[in-house]
Amino acid sequence: MTEPEPLNSPALQGKALIWLLVIVTVLFCVILWPYSGAVSWAVFLAIVFSSLQERSVDVCRGRRGWAAFGTLIVIVVSVLLPTALLTAAITQEAAAFVERVRSGQIQVGQYFQRGVEALPLWARGLLDRFGLGDLSLLQAKVVEVLGRSGQTITSRVFSIGQNTLEFLVSFFVMLYLLFFLLRDGKELAAAAARAMPLKQGHTTRLLGQFATVVRATVKGNVVVALVQGTLGGLAFWALGIAGPLLWGAVMALLSLLPAVGAAMVWAPVAIYLATTGSILPALGLTLWGVLVIGLVDNVLRPILVGRDTRMPDYLVLIATLGGLTVFGLNGFVIGPVIAAMFLVTWDIFARARQEQQAVGRPADEGGSPG
Repeated sequence: MTEPEPLNSPALQGKALIWLLVIVTVLFCVILWPYSGAVSWAVFLAIVFSSLQERSVDVCRGRRGWAAFGTLIVIVVSVLLPTALLTAAITQEAAAFVERVRSGQIQVGQYFQRGVEALPLWARGLLDRFGLGDLSLLQAKVVEVLGRSGQTITSRVFSIGQNTLEFLVSFFVMLYLLFFLLRDGKELAAAAARAMPLKQGHTTRLLGQFATVVRATVKGNVVVALVQGTLGGLAFWALGIAGPLLWGAVMALLSLLPAVGAAMVWAPVAIYLATTGSILPALGLTLWGVLVIGLVDNVLRPILVGRDTRMPDYLVLIATLGGLTVFGLNGFVIGPVIAAMFLVTWDIFARARQEQQAVGRPADEGGSPG
């Protein structure tokens, strides 16, 4: 029977330290979870604006505190304030659009009926088979969905009003943390690298990939989405389509998804225009969507983030959808970051195994002396 290890043995103390580290880390994450969104966006913005912070340090002659304060003011004025104003305008237009549909000012059923009548017989039969050819039934479903949407919007507005204090606290927590991350980001990153139980090369690559993906997702995807949404909204405004700001915002959100993107909005509208006899507007919208909106991603994204930072489109699509489902709006950044960390971690693991095999191969091949 083996004797138990003494309490002061290094092995037992090491195990106790690991368990203590795990328990304290889990409890710390539980404490931070109510403000996980604020913490996440503070980290993301600090990474994206790190280069601006370093330039501000040079301007402020090495005074990192004043440089961080100046960078924070730039972020609030150029990013956070316009985002809040745009969100308020989009919310108002969305509520007005739903109300116009419910009141009958916008006849969704008539638009659908015109499109159905322009379809060939086989296409109409296919719609009837799926129960989409009955105009009255379809209109009732649309009104029901919009009614639920209107109630959801109203409840969310009341919820936001009731939770204004919580939102303001989270917002100021983000700004407060962002200031210190801008000021002390280099020291914190170095401390995190020292604490990670990995080789220095693996740690450097892991942290570097994390920062690269955050920059690519926030700076690249968000800018591309805003540009595509703006171009799509302008096209809808020029064609006289109701709610151009709302549809531009929808296109911007969908532009975060590769392979599908803004075409999910403008393509059905172009098809509807073509089936109702508006050939020239349909052709113009199609050309604008393909040659202008569609090429923004291929032209602008490499300029912003570079081609070597991109993951496969199918992986970005799945990671973004999964991130949005699990983490809400924050997931469009968190999802691709987790996917990138997954890829880089497995690549590090595979290379470490190859190194171990390469080190152990000569001894195995030599064998023991006979």
